[in-house]
Amino acid sequence: MKVTIVGAGAVGATCADNITRRGIAHELVLLDIKEGLAEGKALDMFQTASLLGFDTKTTGSTNDYSKTAGSDVVVITSGIPRKPGMTREELIGTNANIVKGVTENILKFSPEAIIIIVSNPMDTMTYLSLKTSGLPKNKIIGMGGILDSARFKTYLSFALNCSPSDLHGTVIGGHGDTTMIPLTRLATLNSNPISNILSADELKKVAADTMVGGATLTKLIGTSAWYAPGAAVAALVESIIKDQKKVFPCCVSLNGEYGQSDICLGVPVVIGKNGWEKIIDYKLNAEEQAEFNKSAEAVRSMNAVLDTL
Repeated sequence: MKVTIVGAGAVGATCADNITRRGIAHELVLLDIKEGLAEGKALDMFQTASLLGFDTKTTGSTNDYSKTAGSDVVVITSGIPRKPGMTREELIGTNANIVKGVTENILKFSPEAIIIIVSNPMDTMTYLSLKTSGLPKNKIIGMGGILDSARFKTYLSFALNCSPSDLHGTVIGGHGDTTMIPLTRLATLNSNPISNILSADELKKVAADTMVGGATLTKLIGTSAWYAPGAAVAALVESIIKDQKKVFPCCVSLNGEYGQSDICLGVPVVIGKNGWEKIIDYKLNAEEQAEFNKSAEAVRSMNAVLDTL
């Protein structure tokens, strides 16, 4: 199986490193517009193969999409990163042109590829890729909910002083500081509802910390995060390539599910060899559904900007 990652910056390179180290794909191509960047990072990674014990063929390319031909999965991370004080919404104008161009170029050489969108604002970029690619909706997936859920479990582990691996927690809705919805009601520690352990105020703090998880890192390190996003993408790619049927919250096209249509938004889905294969209904209560509807309205407002470009 062949994977292409477009964008050899911190997120793309970390994603590639995770995929090669874990031997998820037989071949990986890293592509970037900056001369020599993808080639250098790919070569550096492949020089660890004998040390780390993997066999993934890893190559880089400067904007030569022919090298990506026959890719089964393509990850798009390209675009300008978020700077301190910048919202994901402010990225729309620049990144929309980048994502649209990348999608078109990829499909010239890999018309059957499953496309994973990481570029921000992710919900809008996923919607753009769906509308411009002509691909079946199950082949366009936005990664954000997996990352947001990992951050949710991190903050829960801080509050509970436990291992994040023992936690189950899901974030749905938009991949934005004000649009994501950590489902605190459904979070569990080894099947024990978190609401049995933490107070309502403690749960609110965990949710609030989760929602600004990306902004917190941007403030600390001066740019967008890369370790957790890279690992989140690798987990998604692995479930596709190995047909694992894992349930992940991902940004996908809705057609009546969760009360929304003509929008790409984060919901729990089964991920397998065909991309996203089934939307799981978590039976939201009235308050959660209201929050989801509000999130959808905010994402639609961002999507509307596409019509002005």
